Amino acid sequence: MSAPAPGADGPSPRPRTAEHYSVAPALETPDGYVAPGMPGVPVPGYDPTTRADRRRAAPRRRTALAVTLALLAALLGGLAYGCAPLRAADSLGWLTIAQAGLVALPLGLLGGRNRLLPPLGALLAATALLLGQLVQHLRLTHAAGPAPDGLLPAALSSWRADLRPLDAAFYAIALIGGFLLTRRTATRT
Repeated sequence: MSAPAPGADGPSPRPRTAEHYSVAPALETPDGYVAPGMPGVPVPGYDPTTRADRRRAAPRRRTALAVTLALLAALLGGLAYGCAPLRAADSLGWLTIAQAGLVALPLGLLGGRNRLLPPLGALLAATALLLGQLVQHLRLTHAAGPAPDGLLPAALSSWRADLRPLDAAFYAIALIGGFLLTRRTATRT
Protein backbone atom coordinates (compact mmCIF):
# COMPACT_ATOMS: atom_id res chain seq x y z
CA MET A 1 0.00 0.00 0.00
CA SER A 2 1.29 3.35 -0.90
CA ALA A 3 0.17 6.80 0.10
CA PRO A 4 -1.42 8.93 -2.55
CA ALA A 5 0.66 11.71 -4.05
CA PRO A 6 0.10 15.13 -2.52
CA GLY A 7 -2.54 17.05 -4.32
CA ALA A 8 -4.11 14.01 -5.97
CA ASP A 9 -6.74 13.11 -3.40
CA GLY A 10 -5.76 15.62 -0.69
CA PRO A 11 -2.93 15.72 1.78
CA SER A 12 -1.43 12.51 3.01
CA PRO A 13 -2.43 11.36 6.51
CA ARG A 14 1.16 10.33 7.15
CA PRO A 15 3.60 12.71 8.83
CA ARG A 16 6.06 14.40 6.55
CA THR A 17 9.49 12.88 6.43
CA ALA A 18 12.48 14.95 7.36
CA GLU A 19 14.22 16.71 4.55
CA HIS A 20 17.96 16.46 4.73
CA TYR A 21 20.20 19.22 3.51
CA SER A 22 23.94 19.31 3.26
CA VAL A 23 23.81 23.03 4.12
CA ALA A 24 21.21 24.63 6.40
CA PRO A 25 18.61 26.53 4.40
CA ALA A 26 18.63 30.31 4.65
CA LEU A 27 15.90 31.50 6.98
CA GLU A 28 13.51 34.03 5.66
CA THR A 29 13.88 36.98 8.06
CA PRO A 30 12.93 40.59 7.51
CA ASP A 31 15.66 43.19 7.19
CA GLY A 32 16.84 44.55 10.51
CA TYR A 33 15.55 41.57 12.50
CA VAL A 34 17.41 40.79 15.72
CA ALA A 35 16.64 37.68 17.72
CA PRO A 36 14.83 38.26 21.03
CA GLY A 37 17.19 38.63 23.96
CA MET A 38 20.09 39.82 21.82
CA PRO A 39 21.56 43.32 22.10
CA GLY A 40 19.84 45.71 19.77
CA VAL A 41 16.38 44.26 20.13
CA PRO A 42 13.87 47.08 19.81
CA VAL A 43 11.50 47.48 22.72
CA PRO A 44 7.86 47.27 21.67
CA GLY A 45 6.27 50.69 21.66
CA TYR A 46 9.59 52.55 21.92
CA ASP A 47 10.07 55.50 19.63
CA PRO A 48 13.21 57.58 20.24
CA THR A 49 11.72 60.69 18.69
CA THR A 50 8.82 60.78 21.13
CA ARG A 51 11.20 60.38 24.07
CA ALA A 52 13.20 63.41 23.00
CA ASP A 53 9.98 65.36 22.50
CA ARG A 54 8.81 64.40 25.99
CA ARG A 55 12.08 65.63 27.45
CA ARG A 56 11.63 69.00 25.79
CA ALA A 57 7.99 69.17 26.83
CA ALA A 58 8.80 68.51 30.52
CA PRO A 59 7.63 71.26 32.84
CA ARG A 60 10.18 73.87 33.80
CA ARG A 61 11.48 73.68 37.31
CA ARG A 62 10.63 76.63 39.48
CA THR A 63 13.73 76.95 41.61
CA ALA A 64 13.01 80.45 42.93
CA LEU A 65 9.53 79.41 44.03
CA ALA A 66 10.94 76.26 45.62
CA VAL A 67 13.52 78.21 47.63
CA THR A 68 10.90 80.76 48.72
CA LEU A 69 8.50 78.05 49.89
CA ALA A 70 11.34 76.21 51.66
CA LEU A 71 12.30 79.40 53.51
CA LEU A 72 8.68 79.85 54.53
CA ALA A 73 8.50 76.20 55.64
CA ALA A 74 11.69 76.63 57.69
CA LEU A 75 10.26 79.74 59.34
CA LEU A 76 6.93 78.08 60.11
CA GLY A 77 8.59 74.87 61.30
CA GLY A 78 10.88 76.81 63.62
CA LEU A 79 7.99 78.82 65.02
CA ALA A 80 5.93 75.68 65.57
CA TYR A 81 8.89 74.03 67.29
CA GLY A 82 9.48 77.07 69.50
CA CYS A 83 5.81 77.53 70.42
CA ALA A 84 5.30 73.94 71.55
CA PRO A 85 4.48 73.44 75.24
CA LEU A 86 7.53 74.04 77.41
CA ARG A 87 7.00 70.80 79.33
CA ALA A 88 7.78 68.81 76.17
CA ALA A 89 11.07 70.63 75.50
CA ASP A 90 13.27 67.57 76.04
CA SER A 91 11.43 65.37 73.56
CA LEU A 92 11.03 68.03 70.87
CA GLY A 93 14.42 67.45 69.30
CA TRP A 94 13.11 64.50 67.35
CA LEU A 95 10.69 66.81 65.56
CA THR A 96 13.65 68.03 63.54
CA ILE A 97 12.90 65.17 61.12
CA ALA A 98 9.49 66.72 60.46
CA GLN A 99 11.13 70.12 59.98
CA ALA A 100 13.56 68.60 57.49
CA GLY A 101 10.63 67.04 55.65
CA LEU A 102 8.75 70.34 55.55
CA VAL A 103 11.77 72.07 54.04
CA ALA A 104 12.62 69.24 51.64
CA LEU A 105 9.17 68.86 50.14
CA PRO A 106 9.00 72.13 48.18
CA LEU A 107 12.69 72.01 47.31
CA GLY A 108 12.48 68.54 45.83
CA LEU A 109 9.08 68.75 44.15
CA LEU A 110 9.39 72.21 42.64
CA GLY A 111 13.16 72.55 42.34
CA GLY A 112 13.85 69.24 40.66
CA ARG A 113 17.31 67.69 40.50
CA ASN A 114 19.31 70.84 41.01
CA ARG A 115 22.62 70.04 42.72
CA LEU A 116 22.45 73.06 44.98
CA LEU A 117 19.09 72.25 46.52
CA PRO A 118 20.04 69.28 48.78
CA PRO A 119 22.74 71.29 50.63
CA LEU A 120 20.30 74.19 50.85
CA GLY A 121 17.69 71.83 52.28
CA ALA A 122 20.20 70.68 54.90
CA LEU A 123 21.03 74.25 55.91
CA LEU A 124 17.39 75.29 56.05
CA ALA A 125 16.46 72.30 58.21
CA ALA A 126 19.25 73.15 60.68
CA THR A 127 18.17 76.80 60.58
CA ALA A 128 14.60 75.79 61.40
CA LEU A 129 15.87 73.85 64.42
CA LEU A 130 17.99 76.81 65.56
CA LEU A 131 15.09 79.21 65.11
CA GLY A 132 12.82 76.89 67.08
CA GLN A 133 15.28 76.68 69.96
CA LEU A 134 15.76 80.45 69.99
CA VAL A 135 12.00 81.07 70.04
CA GLN A 136 11.70 78.59 72.88
CA HIS A 137 14.37 80.45 74.90
CA LEU A 138 12.75 83.77 74.08
CA ARG A 139 9.54 82.43 75.58
CA LEU A 140 11.38 81.19 78.67
CA THR A 141 13.17 84.51 79.12
CA HIS A 142 9.98 86.47 78.67
CA ALA A 143 8.17 84.26 81.19
CA ALA A 144 10.98 84.78 83.75
CA GLY A 145 10.45 88.53 83.77
CA PRO A 146 12.20 91.57 82.34
CA ALA A 147 15.88 91.07 81.53
CA PRO A 148 18.30 93.89 82.40
CA ASP A 149 20.23 93.75 79.11
CA GLY A 150 17.26 93.07 76.82
CA LEU A 151 15.19 90.10 75.78
CA LEU A 152 17.22 88.88 72.79
CA PRO A 153 20.70 88.95 74.43
CA ALA A 154 19.29 87.20 77.51
CA ALA A 155 17.65 84.53 75.30
CA LEU A 156 20.91 83.97 73.37
CA SER A 157 22.94 83.56 76.57
CA SER A 158 20.26 81.21 77.91
CA TRP A 159 20.39 79.20 74.68
CA ARG A 160 24.20 78.93 74.84
CA ALA A 161 24.08 77.83 78.46
CA ASP A 162 21.42 75.20 77.71
CA LEU A 163 23.24 73.47 74.81
CA ARG A 164 23.80 69.76 75.42
CA PRO A 165 25.57 67.03 73.43
CA LEU A 166 22.15 65.72 72.38
CA ASP A 167 21.54 69.04 70.60
CA ALA A 168 24.56 68.32 68.39
CA ALA A 169 22.93 65.02 67.44
CA PHE A 170 19.70 66.83 66.59
CA TYR A 171 21.57 69.31 64.39
CA ALA A 172 23.28 66.39 62.64
CA ILE A 173 19.88 64.76 62.11
CA ALA A 174 18.56 68.03 60.69
CA LEU A 175 21.51 68.39 58.30
CA ILE A 176 21.48 64.80 57.09
CA GLY A 177 17.70 64.58 56.96
CA GLY A 178 17.37 67.86 55.06
CA PHE A 179 19.95 66.76 52.51
CA LEU A 180 18.63 63.24 51.96
CA LEU A 181 14.94 64.11 51.96
CA THR A 182 15.48 66.92 49.46
CA ARG A 183 17.43 64.61 47.17
CA ARG A 184 14.89 61.80 47.55
CA THR A 185 11.86 63.97 46.77
CA ALA A 186 13.70 65.36 43.74
CA THR A 187 14.37 61.90 42.28
CA ARG A 188 10.79 60.71 42.74
CA THR A 189 9.40 63.37 40.41
